[in-house]
Amino acid sequence: MSDNILQKLLNPSARGKVWWVFVLIIILALGAGLIDFGDYYNKAIDKLKMPLPQVKEVPFRLGLDLLGGTQLTYQADVSAIAAADKGNAVEGVRDVIERRVNAFGVSEPNVQINRTSGGDYRILVELAGIKDVKQAIKMIGETPLLEFKEENKEKRIMTPEEIKQLEDYNKAAEARATEVLGKVLSGGDFNALASAYSEDAATKNNGGDLGWLTENDNAEIYDLAKNIAVGKTSADLGKASGGYEILKVEGKRTKTDPFTNAAVKEVKASHLLICYDGVSGCESGLTKEQALEKINRLKQEATPANFKDLVKQNSTEPGARDTAGELGWFSTGQMVEVFEKAAFRQAKGAISAPVETEFGYHLIYNQDEREVEEISVRHIFIKTKTEEDIIGAQSDWKNTELTGKNLKSAAVEFDPNDGSPEVSLSFDDEGAKMFEDITGRNVNKPVAIYLDGYVISQPTVNEKISGGKAVISGKFNITEAKLLSQRLNAGALPVPIELVNQQTIGASLGQKSVADSLKAGLIGFVVIALFMIVFYRLPGLMSVLALLVYGLLVFALFKIGFSLAALILVGIFLLIGITVNSWFILFAFLSYILLYLIGGLAPVTLTLAGLAGAIVSVGMALDANILIFARMKEEILNGRPLASAIKEGFKRAWPSIRDSNFNTLITCLILIMFTTSAVKGFAVTLGLGVIISMFTAIFITRNFLDLIPSAWLEKRPGLITSIKK
Repeated sequence: MSDNILQKLLNPSARGKVWWVFVLIIILALGAGLIDFGDYYNKAIDKLKMPLPQVKEVPFRLGLDLLGGTQLTYQADVSAIAAADKGNAVEGVRDVIERRVNAFGVSEPNVQINRTSGGDYRILVELAGIKDVKQAIKMIGETPLLEFKEENKEKRIMTPEEIKQLEDYNKAAEARATEVLGKVLSGGDFNALASAYSEDAATKNNGGDLGWLTENDNAEIYDLAKNIAVGKTSADLGKASGGYEILKVEGKRTKTDPFTNAAVKEVKASHLLICYDGVSGCESGLTKEQALEKINRLKQEATPANFKDLVKQNSTEPGARDTAGELGWFSTGQMVEVFEKAAFRQAKGAISAPVETEFGYHLIYNQDEREVEEISVRHIFIKTKTEEDIIGAQSDWKNTELTGKNLKSAAVEFDPNDGSPEVSLSFDDEGAKMFEDITGRNVNKPVAIYLDGYVISQPTVNEKISGGKAVISGKFNITEAKLLSQRLNAGALPVPIELVNQQTIGASLGQKSVADSLKAGLIGFVVIALFMIVFYRLPGLMSVLALLVYGLLVFALFKIGFSLAALILVGIFLLIGITVNSWFILFAFLSYILLYLIGGLAPVTLTLAGLAGAIVSVGMALDANILIFARMKEEILNGRPLASAIKEGFKRAWPSIRDSNFNTLITCLILIMFTTSAVKGFAVTLGLGVIISMFTAIFITRNFLDLIPSAWLEKRPGLITSIKK
C-alpha cells in the first residue's frame, strides 16, 4: 500500500500534475500575500494570540512624487579630470553628497549618477521630507574638503582676566534676565518685552513666538514649559544651554496626524541587538544564520524582568553594557521603518519576535506608551557666554597646511607579503614636502584625515615618509579599502558641481497621488473583471483569479527588490520552459538581464509614473488571455470539442503573445538603460508587470482551467462561450 502511494507521488498522472501545480501556485500566492500584507498578518496573530511566527515587514520604497520632498539635479564639471579618472572622481563626489544629505536626517535619501548622451555626468539627489531645502542646497553644492590634521598640543586655557570677564558678563546677563522677569510678573506686555529685550534674533520681532513644540523639537524649552499653566508665565528664571529663558505658555494639546487626525503616539523602548559579519561596524564574528539562532534563543529567555541583564550580557550594540539598550521615547519617523513598526505594534510590556534591520537582529521591549503632547510657547531669551565664546573652540586636532589640493590620487593596492588590501597615496611636490614634515614630527602618533569635517581615517605614522608616496594599511577588506580610496579622491580631485534643476513636491500632494492611484487601480480592476466574466464566462473568471495572483506577485516583487525578483522569476520561467514551452527559457534570461543587471540589489522605487506603469500592466496582463479566449471561440465554432478547443486556443495564441511581450520587454530594457526619473520608473514597473503576466496568463489561467474536468465542461458549453456552434 505504502509503495503504491510513493509511486503515485514520484510518478503522478497528468491529472495529478495539474493538482501539484495548483498547490505550488497557492503556496506562491500565500507567500506573496505575506510580503504584501505582513503588517496586517503580524497584527492579527498578535491580537488573536495565535502561536504562529511573525514575518519580516518589507515596506514599499516610495519616490518623491508619492512621498513628497525635493529632487536636485547637479552637473559635475569633470573638464579638469583625466578621462580615466572621471568615473572614480564623480563616484567619490556622490559618496560625499550622500553623507551630507544623511546629516539632515532625511528618510530614504537617494543619490545616483547619470551619464548623459553627450558624456556629461549628472548627479540626482532625492531628499524626501526635507524641511530646509536652501540649507541642503548650500551644503550639497560645496566642493568636498579634504584635510590632514595632527594632534593639538597647544590647547589654550583662559587667563585670570578672561575668567573674570566671563563671570562679569554672566552676572550682568542674570541681572538683566531678573529685571525682565520682574516686568513680566508685574503685568507687562509679554510681546512688547520680548521685542525690547529678547536676544533671540529669530523670534524677538514676533513676540518671542516659538510655535507648537514637542519634547523632540526642543527638550529644554519643553521641560521648562510643561509645568506652566496655559496663559501663565514662568515664575522663575529658566536656565538653558546658552542663556536664561522666560516663558509664556499659550496653549497645550495632543498632537494629531494631519492626514488621519488621529493622536500621534510615542513609545519608550529598549532593544537587544545581535549583528553579524557583513553588517557595517559589526565585529561579532557571527554569520547571519548564527546571529538568527542566537537571537531566537535569547527571545525564549527574555522577560521584562531580565531584559536589561540580557542586553548587557549579549547585545553587540556599542555601549550596551552602560545603556542597557535604552532608546528613550520616540515617535514615528525617528527610527528605521521596520524597527519602528515592530516597536509600535508591540503591546505595552511585551517583547517582540526577532526583527531584522540593516544593523542586524533586534529584540524590542515596549516599556511604555503615551500620546505626544505639544505646547505653544513664547519666550524671552537672555544670552550668557561660555569659555568657548572667550577663547574659541578647542579641538583635539589641529589643521596642517596639507589639504586635498595636494593629493594627486589615492588607489587600492595589495600588500605583497600577505595580499591584504591597502590604500596608496600620491602627493604633488608641494604636498610631498608638507607630508614629510608632518610624518617626521608625528612618528608613532596618529594623523587624522578629515573629509567635510568627518574623520575618514586615522592611521598611525610608523616612520618619516619622504618622496610623496605613502600607504595606509590596516584590517581593511576590499570594500572598505575601495570606499576609503573613493573618499580620498573625492577631496583630492576638484569636481565642482552646479545645480541645474530643482523640483519640490509637497507631502500632501504625494498622499493625494497615492490615494488617486489606488482608486484608479481598483476601478480599473473591477471594470476589467466584470468585462472578462460577462464576455468570457468561466475562462474570464479563471483569468480574474489569475489576475489576483498577478497583483500579489507584482507588488511582492516591488518590495523585495530586483536581485531576489530576478532569481525567483528565472527559476519559475526555467521550470515552465523545461516542462511546458521552451520559449520561457529565453524569457528567463531576459528577466535576469532586465531585473538583476539593471536594478542590482536595490528595491523597486515606486513613483507616480511607476504606478501608472503598474496599472497599464494590469490591462496587458489580460491581453494574453483575450487572445487565448478568442482563439478558443474560433476552435469551438469550427466544431472542436471544448477540452480540445482550450488546448488549441493556448497553442495558437502563443506566437502572438510571445512576440508582443518580447518587443515590449526590449523597449522597457532600452528605456531603463538610457532614461532616468519618471520614464525609467514607468519602464521598470511595466517591464516587471509584463514578465509576471506571462507567467499568470500562460501558466496559472491554463492550470485553473485544467482543474475542471473535461466531461463536466462538455455538458455545459454555456460556461465557455455564448456563441453557438
